Amino acid sequence: MSFSIDIDTGGTFTDGFFLSGDQSASVKVPTTPHDLTECFLKCIEAGADCFKLSVEDLLYQTQVIRFSNTIGTNTIIQRDGAKVGLLVSQGQGSLAPCQEADGKPPLVVQDMVREIRGETGPDGQVISQPEAEEVLAQAQELIDAGARCLVLALKGSDRNASNERLARGFIKELYPRDYLGSVPVFLSSDISQRGGEAQRINAAVLNAYIHAKLVRLLYKAGEELRQRLYSKNLFIVHNNGAVARVAKTRAINTYNSGPAAGLLGARLIGRLYGADDLISADMGGTSFDLGYVRGGQPSYTLQPDVEGFPVNVPMLSIRAIGAGGGSIASVNGKGLQVGPQSAGALPGPVCFDLGGGEPTVTDADLVLGLLDPDYFLGGTMKLNAAKAREVLTQKVADPLGVSPEEAALAIKQDIDRAMAEELAKIKKEMGPDFDPLLVVYGGAGPAHICDIASAAGLKKIVMTPFSAVFSAFSSLSMDVGHLYYRRVGSALDDQGLVEALENAVEAMKSEAQRDMRGEGFSPEEITYTLELLVQPADGGPEVKVAAPEGLAGDAKAMEGVQAEAVDLLATQGWTGQGPLKLNTISLLAQAAVPHYDFPQTPPAPGDAGQALRGERRVFAQKGGEGALVPVYDRTRLGNGHAVQGPALVESEHTTVYLPNGWGMKVDQYNNLLLEEA
Repeated sequence: MSFSIDIDTGGTFTDGFFLSGDQSASVKVPTTPHDLTECFLKCIEAGADCFKLSVEDLLYQTQVIRFSNTIGTNTIIQRDGAKVGLLVSQGQGSLAPCQEADGKPPLVVQDMVREIRGETGPDGQVISQPEAEEVLAQAQELIDAGARCLVLALKGSDRNASNERLARGFIKELYPRDYLGSVPVFLSSDISQRGGEAQRINAAVLNAYIHAKLVRLLYKAGEELRQRLYSKNLFIVHNNGAVARVAKTRAINTYNSGPAAGLLGARLIGRLYGADDLISADMGGTSFDLGYVRGGQPSYTLQPDVEGFPVNVPMLSIRAIGAGGGSIASVNGKGLQVGPQSAGALPGPVCFDLGGGEPTVTDADLVLGLLDPDYFLGGTMKLNAAKAREVLTQKVADPLGVSPEEAALAIKQDIDRAMAEELAKIKKEMGPDFDPLLVVYGGAGPAHICDIASAAGLKKIVMTPFSAVFSAFSSLSMDVGHLYYRRVGSALDDQGLVEALENAVEAMKSEAQRDMRGEGFSPEEITYTLELLVQPADGGPEVKVAAPEGLAGDAKAMEGVQAEAVDLLATQGWTGQGPLKLNTISLLAQAAVPHYDFPQTPPAPGDAGQALRGERRVFAQKGGEGALVPVYDRTRLGNGHAVQGPALVESEHTTVYLPNGWGMKVDQYNNLLLEEA
């Protein structure tokens, strides 16, 4: 047997998807925030149990492991990253991210920023060079003040990185790597070669801020795997749509990597139904993550916002709000408030019995009857319904003067409204002519999504059997790859541009072949995708244009690029007629690894009645004593079976709630298709 393992660590649960031939297994274990290696290994242990193997036997037979995690995201949110010392060019200190945001401390405190000589002009020519004495004096001051790493972000380094490299050389002469006191030095030009001084500084600082935590986690995880007979690379999921080994992963590439994988998985699901337009919605324990696919292309941003900090490192675009099963409900002078604060994995919702003391959405779902306290995570985790009801009564129902059930319903309606508003915004942004399919996943989402979709004006939903571990499942669709950038900054009609492009692409291919050789792939196994980032010469929106095969060296192909760029800019509101410039080129080098093929199943005998597990009282509206709702076993529903709401459909890792007016059927891929009448 040969296995692939995909693991996604979220704020509340760590999910795993294990595949061997036509056999698969999905598992879910609580995240251990104190040491993410622990839940990573427990997830592998749970997967091994599914195949009746020891961990060592499983790993010995495993060809590839892909891992996404939230440690970078959480480090930025919680502001518990490394203390950064920042060296910038003279006059650029004001661009440093030294401001408080939403009551959180800055990434870099003001007295940890130093200005030094070193500037490059718009043409890439060095205007002034760093001086060794000044660099070393300022670096020493930062280190003495407690800097655990240094960031060099000098003006114009996107066009010419020689000044940053020179300054790093000075520092490394004083602190060589073989000394225990060696200090990591990060260059902004290594993180981004795109224009935008402040955005490049932010990107470099963010990367350094989360680097140390990721190093500890990923290298420890890799060592634990080696001790258990896994001899291959541990691949890390990147937010640009590829995976790479730890040694070739920059920390900022892991930001939002799980949701990014989920978006690509949603596109894969859309292809099963010929749907080029869809919205992906992931409701887990901590957040509600949204993305979209339009015309077959996943949402992508050239200027991402990373927790309030604009950066110029392009990545798949995910919109997240603090809404999940762990979102905390409270009553204040303004009434009921749900989220964005989350109980996370520890202490978690009160019903988890892990020490939580604040009512959450999961507690409310339990009181409403949406969840079975004896069948959470397939019965491996018992929920304390009495404690959930008690805390809801004390902290929400009594202050509002309502019953516990009405308080729980108010919590559900509040969180559903917030998520529906975000969903409606994305639908509007896609345009009035789009009727997108909604691909839903995350452990908490299926219990809420019908009400959310109704409020957002969406009527068609699809859920896979792996929806509760979908980000882990989705990384299975990602190939090993690296993304390279080269700054250009020339007019599209420049006579020398074609030759310059040809030279730049060949240089990037050479770098890619070296990196991919380290991943275990030969040059013949690599495929390349070339894209151009184009902008009006006088400023305005920037667009990404897919370059045709053999663009480099082909002047006529460049005319097609210009025409496509004009069309894309028009969709961004650009109405100008001026010349265009090519800011940056990107080359994605990829090599394929095993993927999942959705098997088709024959029509199932009988009807959905054979999957009926029983009934449960559900409180879906104000007043009254609720209504008895049929409960179906998801594993006993097959191709052709249909269920009408109100109903509950339970699986090992999630519960689907069908309100009145919604229907569901199982299709040939064993997916659930939900539709509002």
